[in-house]
Amino acid sequence: MRTTPGSPRAWLRTHPLFGDSVLAVVVTGLSLVTAELFGTEVSSSGHGPVRAPDALSVALIALACLPLVLRRRWPFVLLCLAELPQITLTALNYDGGLTGLASLVLLYTVAAYRGLALSLVAAAVSSLAYAVAVIVADGQGDWTQHTFAAVVAMAVWVVGRSIRLRRAYLAELVDRAERLERARDADTRAARAEERSRIARELHDVVAHHVSVMTVQAAAARKVLDARPEAAKDALMAIEEMGRTAMREMRGIVGVLRTDGETGELAPQPGMGDLPGLVDQMREAGLRAQLWIEGERRLLPPGIDLAAYRLVQEALTNSLRHAGPSARAWVTVRHEPSELLVQVEDDGRGGTGAFTRGPDDRPGHGLVGIHERVALYGGILRIGPRQGGGFEVRARFPLKD
Repeated sequence: MRTTPGSPRAWLRTHPLFGDSVLAVVVTGLSLVTAELFGTEVSSSGHGPVRAPDALSVALIALACLPLVLRRRWPFVLLCLAELPQITLTALNYDGGLTGLASLVLLYTVAAYRGLALSLVAAAVSSLAYAVAVIVADGQGDWTQHTFAAVVAMAVWVVGRSIRLRRAYLAELVDRAERLERARDADTRAARAEERSRIARELHDVVAHHVSVMTVQAAAARKVLDARPEAAKDALMAIEEMGRTAMREMRGIVGVLRTDGETGELAPQPGMGDLPGLVDQMREAGLRAQLWIEGERRLLPPGIDLAAYRLVQEALTNSLRHAGPSARAWVTVRHEPSELLVQVEDDGRGGTGAFTRGPDDRPGHGLVGIHERVALYGGILRIGPRQGGGFEVRARFPLKD
C-alpha cells in the first residue's frame, strides 16, 4: 500500500515517536485493566489466589510497557529491561496483564530494525526470560500453553526479519533505479554533445560555401565597378543575399561547439534531392519503401535540406531494423509556402516503442539526434505510434523568406 505525501500514514512515518508513544500508552492501559479484572482469580498453579493489584504492581506493569516509547532507538536494551519487571510480577504472584505483548513488540522491533546476530540474541533472551518466569511460577501452565507461547514468539521474530529483508530489497531497487537514471542522463548528455559536434562539422561546409561565394562576388564587383556598374550591382545583391543566408545559418548553430580536433575535409553532404536514391537503397535492403513529393519544389536552405534528409534517413533505418520483415514504409515530403513537412510512416511493430530500442534493448541515440536537428532550425517534431499500427516521425521546418 502506497502512502501519499500529507496522509496520516506518511505523517506517522516521519514522526515515529508519536506512534510509539500511543502504542506504549495503549498497551499499558490494557495491561492495567486486564490485571484489575483478573486480579482476584485463583492461580492455575494452585498456590493460592493472585494478589490484588496495588501500587507496586502498577509500577511494575508501567516499567514493562512504557519502554515501547523508545523501542526504535534501543530495542534490544529495552527488551532486556522489560523482561525484569515481568519476572518480578510472576515471582510476587501478581497478574501482569498484557505485559507479554510489550515483549513481543520489542522482539519484533529488534528483528525488523537490527542485524541477524542481534535479533537471534534477542530471541534467545526472550525465550530465557519466559523459561525463568515459568520456573519462578513453579511450572504454572501446561505444555500446550508453553508451546503456543513459543510458536507466537517465533512467528513474531520471523515476521520482523521478513519485513527487514523486504525493506532492504526495496532500498536496493530504489538505489539501482537512481543509478540507472544517472547513467541514462549521462548517456543522453554525451549523445547530445556528440550530435551537436557532428552537426557543426556538417554545417561547416555549408557556411564555408556561402563565404567563398561572397568572396568571389566581391572580387568580381571590385574589378567591374568602374567599367560595368550594373554587373557590380548584381554582384553586390548576390553578396547581400549570401550574407543573409549565412547569418541565418550562423544563428542556428550559435552555441554548438566542436569538441574534437578533426580538421579534415568532408565529402559534400546529401539533401532532399537525394531522397529517391535513399529510398532505393532501403528497398534493396528489404524495406518496402515508397516516396511521395507534394507541392511545388523550391530551393531549401542548405541546413534544413541536410537536416530533413538526415531525419528521413534515420527514420527509414529504424523502420528497417525494428518494423519487421514484412513492413512497409511511406515517405511524404510536402512543400508549402511557409514550411516544409517531412513524414515517415511504417506499418510494422514499432508502435510498441521498438523504434527507440537497440539490439540490446537499450535506448538508442537516434531520437536524440533527430530532436537536436529539428530544434536547431526551430521546427516541430512528433514521434510516436501511428493510427492503425506502426510508427511515424513527422517534422515541420519553418521556411523564412
